[in-house]
Amino acid sequence: MVHLLKAIGLLALTALSVPGMGQDSDIGILFGASNYGGDLQPAQYTFRESHPAFSFLYWKELNGHFNVRGGFSLAQISGDDRYNPKMSTRVRNLSFHSNITEFQVALEYSPVDLYLHRLSPYGFAGIALFHFNPTAVDSTGKRVFLRPLSTEGEGLPEFPRQTRYSLTQVALPVGGGLRYEATNTLTIGVEIGLRVCFTDYLDDASTIYVDPRILLAEKGPEAVEMAFRTNELPGYQGTPYPTPGTKRASSVYKDYYYFTQIMISYRLFSSKPHAARDHGMGLGQAERSVQCPPDPKKK
Repeated sequence: MVHLLKAIGLLALTALSVPGMGQDSDIGILFGASNYGGDLQPAQYTFRESHPAFSFLYWKELNGHFNVRGGFSLAQISGDDRYNPKMSTRVRNLSFHSNITEFQVALEYSPVDLYLHRLSPYGFAGIALFHFNPTAVDSTGKRVFLRPLSTEGEGLPEFPRQTRYSLTQVALPVGGGLRYEATNTLTIGVEIGLRVCFTDYLDDASTIYVDPRILLAEKGPEAVEMAFRTNELPGYQGTPYPTPGTKRASSVYKDYYYFTQIMISYRLFSSKPHAARDHGMGLGQAERSVQCPPDPKKK
């Protein structure tokens, strides 16, 4: 992570050191769908578990290839074992839902000169701070917050290896998109952005089942109920609680979430008229295309 952040910082310094041709500023909104990847979601993308996602961004142009941007996003993520194709996972019967609030700063790079092309692909990388709080619906239909229940023994002294996870985490936003400058002030586009997380608890499932007697004594009956939910399914009511140490989820890979969005942005300020892009040529070309008036002293 440290090396990646250093690389992003070096890239930003490099972009700032390149002589720029303008300093445009834009604001915009991105809207679309959010999804999550983790133990409760086997598919790479699913419409069933997609939720609305909105992002509000500010862009600052550095030069013809680089923009720096910052903003925040509001989204939701969820997962449910009942949609898993594997029966062994379906009977685990875990589920979750969480709201996401995210603040990000990123550097964008376009391989084509923004002063020469209205249509431009781009990629971005940066750093984000996000907040999540997984919940689930219990057997009575009540939605409960999962972190306070320590369903895998997180934070309990009897399970020193089960570290209590923070609800505010750092992520690395990476992705790309395609934008089109419809007018000198209006830009539209599409973007896909992945958030690489450093936690495996977006879904409150990561490691093992712990001793239900200790969980009951420390957190109460609701914690035991939400930790093991197979016995809520028809035909599985008599299933005993798993032996402590039995695998509940996989901690090999961290969880992640991502956005698929449409972008609309508006230019707040421009230090140049963008005539070059109006005529499909660069500023140098535009200047050379303007004919100087004849010298009256010459015949």
